[in-house]
Amino acid sequence: MPPFLCDKQRQGKFSCPMIEKEKNMKDSWLDLEGKTVIVTGGASGIGKAVAQEFLNVGANVAVSDMAEKAPDLEAGQGQFAYIRTDVTKPQEVEEMVRKVTEIFGTIDVLVNNAGINIPRLLVDPKNPKGQYELDEAVWDKVCNVNLKGVFFCAQAAARVLTEKGKGVIINMSSESGLEGSEGQSVYAATKNAVNSLTRSWAKELGKQGVRVGGVAPGIMEATGLRTLAYESALAYTRGITVDDLRAGYASTSTTPLGRSGKLSEVADMCVYLASERASYVHGVTINVAGGKTRG
Repeated sequence: MPPFLCDKQRQGKFSCPMIEKEKNMKDSWLDLEGKTVIVTGGASGIGKAVAQEFLNVGANVAVSDMAEKAPDLEAGQGQFAYIRTDVTKPQEVEEMVRKVTEIFGTIDVLVNNAGINIPRLLVDPKNPKGQYELDEAVWDKVCNVNLKGVFFCAQAAARVLTEKGKGVIINMSSESGLEGSEGQSVYAATKNAVNSLTRSWAKELGKQGVRVGGVAPGIMEATGLRTLAYESALAYTRGITVDDLRAGYASTSTTPLGRSGKLSEVADMCVYLASERASYVHGVTINVAGGKTRG
């Protein structure tokens, strides 16, 4: 069916509002141009991909990370700032938020992405209290980043968002937080806790105009974070070789789509949730994992 045209539009005298509205929606489907987004842990991996996609759609992005140097990102239509921050230290988080508002004037979206994973066994029968058995230091390190960091960043950003009565917080979870994960019990536990924080904060902040959601990636394509040390530790906890571990990434027995996810696919979900297109999506964590289950 041909598009509807006003009589005067056919004559070239003026543009029809219906057509112009449709055209503008296609030009800017997400309408995130000029919005200010904080991405924690945005110097590498998923965080970097998320930061880049927000820049691609015209948002201003502040990356918060522990890296010495700012990530190599293409500015696109948006502006970019890098603020080195330890998310486990509330004073640094508060200063980071202050700097973002100083640079860009406000905050519209927080992507709570910073996190770490250190594979360990609860008990290692082969080597009790050895390298790959969970100890208090590893427990505290993972929990401090994955839970305290999420708490500190959400609270600091929410003070700004609730004051303006609008905004979005996106907490990065993991498929392991829904399913559990052999050799990654602490990591999985923190991500399950993040899911609970998402649901609870949604109940609190929704009344003040702030949406809260989560994204739970499954097995993703290799990044600099998938180091040999990480893979060696995880393989040890599962009693397999590193080669066996890598072969499992593309296993159709657990991932029906039969491949690892793309970082861009997680980023796409984040920009969608940040937009008004997701204006009634609230208090849920969305799995981006190719249908993966642990069986």
